[in-house]
Amino acid sequence: MNKLVGIILVNYKDYAVQYLPACRDSLRIQSYPSENFKVYIIDNASSEESLNYLTENYPKAKILTRNDGNYCAANNLGFQEAIKDGCDYLVTANMDTEMKADWLTELVLALENNPEAGIAQSKILLFPKNAEEKMNPKINTLGNRLHFLGFGFTSSYNLADMIISGYPEITGYASGCCFITTPKVFQGIGGWNEDYYMYHDDIEFSLKAKLAGYKIILAPKSVIFHKYEFSRSVRMLYYMERNRYLLALSFYPVRLLLFLLPAFIMMGLGLFVFALFKGWLKTWFQTLFYFLRPASWKEIKKIRKEIKKISRLHFTDLTSDIEGKVDFPEINNPVLKYIGNHVLNFYWNQARKII
Repeated sequence: MNKLVGIILVNYKDYAVQYLPACRDSLRIQSYPSENFKVYIIDNASSEESLNYLTENYPKAKILTRNDGNYCAANNLGFQEAIKDGCDYLVTANMDTEMKADWLTELVLALENNPEAGIAQSKILLFPKNAEEKMNPKINTLGNRLHFLGFGFTSSYNLADMIISGYPEITGYASGCCFITTPKVFQGIGGWNEDYYMYHDDIEFSLKAKLAGYKIILAPKSVIFHKYEFSRSVRMLYYMERNRYLLALSFYPVRLLLFLLPAFIMMGLGLFVFALFKGWLKTWFQTLFYFLRPASWKEIKKIRKEIKKISRLHFTDLTSDIEGKVDFPEINNPVLKYIGNHVLNFYWNQARKII
């Protein structure tokens, strides 16, 4: 295979000290010709110490530095640099991963064999923590799902690994843990929206690609192991909460937003009570104050125009792919499971009929 591939890894402060060596070693054993892929490490929130560590421990990689920690901006920088270097394919991968030897070969083949697809996601497995899990690995995600209130969650989480044939379409969105795309798709949809900073950025990227007419598929033979920790995501609660509103306000038709307003308010009040007991009240108010700023609404109006400009499909064409139930396997909440989800699912079914 002679297509040039750019692989983008993002470091944050001392993240690389914990994860880079194993990730680097798995990249070194790839069956894909080493001369046909380049690794770009974006040193986000760069310091002299982090830059020296990256340079010493992965001298073959091209190191690019940024200071503000914006994950979306870091990915944009890496992709843009790879395009300048003539890369035919662009891969984003978390650094807290290890790849099987055929990971990259199979990821490239997924797009080579499916010209209608704009994004292909690897099969993402949970990194084994013991000998039993190594023999019988579990799934992290086979493609993520989107809830109508802006929540994103994995599919098939913690199920036993399984053989999957072909290249199934991902109806939700590609996990930002690892996917491949092309310069044409990246540039055509405007890359990552840097206002998101981190979290929900993969939903935003995927929705734009789908509206632009591209399919998102799973590359089941491209296997990557993710050292996934749900608690790490919870620490960034502000971005998770703010960005789900930002996502809806950017993509949803006005009529749909108006119909869903009561559901958003009810969920917001429920999360207020949750934040009160969990000590996250400051985060809840931070989210509220963001949307009380006129500058935020000005930016949302601009984003809506940009999305409309790139869209070949209408958002209503995607509503069948959006979930009515919140399904977080990591959170076992009986009120949500036995009451809340039934109400939310009914509400969403009515909304789809109206739009």
